[in-house]
Amino acid sequence: MSERSVHHFPGEEIDVYWDERLCIHIGECVRAKGELFVSGRTPWCDPDVTERERVREIVERCPSGALSYVDKIGAPEPAPGENAAVVVYNGPLYCHGELALEGVGEVPAQAGTSRRVALCRCGASANKPFCDNSHRAAGFEDFGAVGEQGRGTFAADGPLAVRALPDGPLELAGNLVIRAASARAAWRGDKAYLCRCGASANKPFCDGSHQRVGFKGD
Repeated sequence: MSERSVHHFPGEEIDVYWDERLCIHIGECVRAKGELFVSGRTPWCDPDVTERERVREIVERCPSGALSYVDKIGAPEPAPGENAAVVVYNGPLYCHGELALEGVGEVPAQAGTSRRVALCRCGASANKPFCDNSHRAAGFEDFGAVGEQGRGTFAADGPLAVRALPDGPLELAGNLVIRAASARAAWRGDKAYLCRCGASANKPFCDGSHQRVGFKGD
């Protein structure tokens, strides 16, 4: 993939980056009050029209990690106090936390440590393991209920390894809370295998269906 897919918007105190390969157009940026992001304007993002702290706050709303920043005065984006995997109604898995990504294919901007990603659950994305909104055309349906509770954990933060297993599920290893689409903290534990083929009968968890349907992870 071309480096031109990553767009740089420099500011005096803070720079903003947009990786269009990861963007699923949720709209948290353009719907924010103010003129940091204005559709149709050139440049679309202007970090100098908004206070630095406000820029940070708006960029950190992006659930896919397509937006990021480099603060020339302050610290890097902090890790959230909770590692969470949010099961989106008929959509992807939003992972937030101190994420260490593995097996992410050709997306070098997301290699290493990240804070926010949107991961495919339907099996149809052309940008696996990331969501590209293919669930809509594929007619993927899962309302985001979580029936299991997990083994429990005394902590919710710390490093969380997120690995896309070859032609298999997502392996999440580390302190983790899985939130149902209702926002309920449904599952707590330190290791989970989550479906990314779209065929599991026990969503969001893997039940081995990827072998039956011949799922290919790339």
